[in-house]
Amino acid sequence: MPIYNAPTKDIQFVLHDLLKVSEQNIPGFEDLDRDFTSAVVEEAGKVASEVLHPLNVVGDTEGCVMENGVVRTPTGFKDAFQQMKDGGWTAMDCDPEYGGQGLPYVMHTAAQEPFVSANMAFNMYQGLTHGAYSAIYAHGSDEQKQTYLPKLTTCEWTGTMNLTEPHCGTDLGLMRTKAVPNDDGSYKISGQKIFISAGEHDMADNIIHLVLAKIQGGPEGIKGVSLFIVPKFLVNDDGSLGARNGVACGKIEEKMGIHGNSTCVMNYDEATGFLVGEEHKGMRAMFTMMNEARLGVGLQGYAQAESAYQNAVAYANDRLQGRDVTGAKNPDGPADPLIVHPDIRRNLMDQKSFVEGARAFTYWGAYLIDRAHKNQDADADGLISLMTPVIKGFLTDKGFEYATAAQQVYGGHGYIEEWGMSQYARDARIAMIYEGANGVQALDLVGRKLALDGGKHVMAFFEMIKTFIKENEGNEALNKDFLNPLKAASKDLQAAGMYFMQNATKPNNALSGSYDFMHMMGHVCLGLMWARMAKAAMEALENGASDTAFYETKIATGRYYMARQLPATAMHLARINTGGDTVMALEAANF
Repeated sequence: MPIYNAPTKDIQFVLHDLLKVSEQNIPGFEDLDRDFTSAVVEEAGKVASEVLHPLNVVGDTEGCVMENGVVRTPTGFKDAFQQMKDGGWTAMDCDPEYGGQGLPYVMHTAAQEPFVSANMAFNMYQGLTHGAYSAIYAHGSDEQKQTYLPKLTTCEWTGTMNLTEPHCGTDLGLMRTKAVPNDDGSYKISGQKIFISAGEHDMADNIIHLVLAKIQGGPEGIKGVSLFIVPKFLVNDDGSLGARNGVACGKIEEKMGIHGNSTCVMNYDEATGFLVGEEHKGMRAMFTMMNEARLGVGLQGYAQAESAYQNAVAYANDRLQGRDVTGAKNPDGPADPLIVHPDIRRNLMDQKSFVEGARAFTYWGAYLIDRAHKNQDADADGLISLMTPVIKGFLTDKGFEYATAAQQVYGGHGYIEEWGMSQYARDARIAMIYEGANGVQALDLVGRKLALDGGKHVMAFFEMIKTFIKENEGNEALNKDFLNPLKAASKDLQAAGMYFMQNATKPNNALSGSYDFMHMMGHVCLGLMWARMAKAAMEALENGASDTAFYETKIATGRYYMARQLPATAMHLARINTGGDTVMALEAANF
C-alpha cells in the first residue's frame, strides 16, 4: 500500500523562511508565529496520514454507488468527513460571523495540501463547499448569507458549482438551462448539468448547488447568464429543512480517476432557485468560485506529484537492481538499490525540484490573495489574477508529468494496481482539465491577463525579478547558480512578450504560442521561487541553523532546478518565434 507523510518541515520553511508570514503587515498574519503554524500543520498532517490516506485506495476501488437516486460514498468516507467537520478543518479561513476561524487564506492552503495529497477525491467535497461559501459571501444578499453560510462553513451542508452542459463546456454562452421568474422573487430552474463534482452524496444534510442559467428575455450569449442558489432541500424561515427541491442526480459519471468523488449528471426540473447578485451578472459571481478553485486545482497538481514522489523515493531506496557503475554500494547484497543510478536520480530530482518550487509558488499566490482581500491591495489583486492561469495550468501539467515519472521508477510494478502508483497518475489527470482546461488557461494568460490594466502587472512582475537580482548580485554563490539563470530565463519571457506585441495584427501567432508562454512563465515563476528559497536557506545557515542538512539539501535541489529545468524557457521561446503558420498550415480535412 502506498505511503504518505505530510512534508511539514518544508511547509514551515515556505511559510517562515520564504514568505516570513509573521512579519507581514496583513491583518491576521501577526498571529502566525512558528509555534502556531507548526501546531496547525502538524495536526493537519496527522489527520491526512492517519484518517484520509488509508481511505484513498478504498475510494479508488469502491467508488461511489447510486441506488434509487441515492448516492453512497465509499466505506469510511462518512466517518472521516465527520472528523473533518469536528476538527474545524472546513472553516479555517471563513468569517467568524458565520462560524469560521478567520485565519488567513495562506493557512487554509497550508492545511489543505496534506489533505489533497492524502486523498484528493475525498477533499473535493469540502473544497467545492468552500468555493460555494466564497461566492455567496462575496455576492449574496444578507439574507442568503445568514441562511447558507453558517452551514456551509461547518460542511453540515455542502456546495457545488454547476456550469457545464452536454453541448456546452468552455463556451458557456451556449448554455440552455433556463430560469423563469416566480411571483415571489424566486425562479424555476430547468435544464441539465454534467460533470458536477460532489453533486449528490450521503455525507451532508443538504447540498447547495450554485447554478448558471439564463433568464428568459435576457441578452444573448455569456452576457445573459445569471447565478442561482438551488438547494437540494428548500430551507424554511426558521432554518430547518423543508421540501425536496426539483433537482436530482441522473447518474454518476464513470471516470478515469477520482473515483471517490461523486461526479454527477444533475437534472433540474422547475427547481426553485434564488438569484445571487444581479440578473445577467452570473459570470462575475461564478468567477469568485473559479479563481479560488483554480489555485486549489494547481495545488492538486503538485500535491499528487508529492505523494507519488514520496513512494518513488521509498521504492528506489528499497528495490535492488544492478550495480553502481562507480563501485558497489551494497556489496553484501545481490545488487545495489535503484537510487544509486544516475537516471533514477535525474527522475527523482526532477520530481523533487518541481514539487518544492510549486509549493512555494502556490503559497505565494495564497499570500497575494490575502494581501488583496485583507489590505484591499489592487496591485496584489492584479498580480494574482496574472498568476492564476499559470498556477493552474503549469502546475497541473507538470504535476501529472511527475506523477507518471514516479510511476516510471517502479518499472513494471508501477503499472500493477497493487502498488497503487497508477491512482496518482489517474487522479492527477483531471486537474489539467477541470476548472478551465489548460489550453484555455494559456489563452486567458496571453489573450487577457498580459494586457490587464495596460500590462501593468506583468511589468511589475518583471520589475520584481529585476529588483531581486540587483539587490542580491553581490552574493557570489547566489549570483552564479541562481541569479544568472533567472536573469536569462526572464529575458526569454520578455522576448516572448515582445514577439506577441510585435505580432498583434496576427492573433494566430500569439495564440499558437500561448501554451509555450504559459509553461515559460511557469518556469520563470519557479525560478524566482527557487532563487528566493536559496537565499533564505543560505541566510539560515549563516545564522547557525541547527538542521544544516535540510538547508543544504534545499540549496542543492534549487541548484538542480536552475541548471536542468529553467533552461526550458529557451526552447519555449524558439517555438513561439516560429509563429502560427506551421500550426495552422493544414486544412481541417487533412488532419
